[in-house]
Amino acid sequence: MQAEFDADPTLDIQILGVNDVAYSSGNSTITANRNLPWLQNTAGEDVWNLWGVTYRDVWVVDENNVVVGIYNVTGNNLGVTANYNALKNLFLGAAAP
Repeated sequence: MQAEFDADPTLDIQILGVNDVAYSSGNSTITANRNLPWLQNTAGEDVWNLWGVTYRDVWVVDENNVVVGIYNVTGNNLGVTANYNALKNLFLGAAAP
């Protein structure tokens, strides 16, 4: 999806991941052969708990970092075209002027 956004010079959409402390052992697997920025949450920051994140949530924020939607990709498999398009449209809606 990021490649699709990057291919359109009118879009300024950046996807990045934030991994929970409990899943840090999987960092090398999730980042292998990928270009997306990947941040590691720490016990000191505890972003997942502060935000109330559910595993595999995608939080979409606008240009002011205001959350415009949360989409969980466990319950919404992105291999299903309708789910993929729903998430993509959430990003596009957040990027719209």
